[in-house]
Amino acid sequence: MKVSEITQDVILSHLREYADNLEYYDTVLLETIKKAAIEYCKSQTGLVEAEIDKHEDITVAVLTLISDMWDNRSMTVQKNSVNIVVDTILGMHRTNLLPTPDAGVV
Repeated sequence: MKVSEITQDVILSHLREYADNLEYYDTVLLETIKKAAIEYCKSQTGLVEAEIDKHEDITVAVLTLISDMWDNRSMTVQKNSVNIVVDTILGMHRTNLLPTPDAGVV
């Protein structure tokens, strides 16, 4: 599954939530969280959405981030570490930390 194919139903299934149990603002929040998770993956990898869609494992990272953001939306998180699964998947696709041939030596 591609990141662009993640629907509300896919998210709810991943979270083990039922649409009937959610209020309208919960569904709005889930859409906002989805956008934030995708933006996080883009910023961490340097990839654009079309490039992210070429790597189906990034879908797992997005869903994991969504789950983490959903679970921790109303409590203080005591750890400040990145999820190892997300970091490993995104690390395999990072392009924004590679030197470019046109980068001058300062």
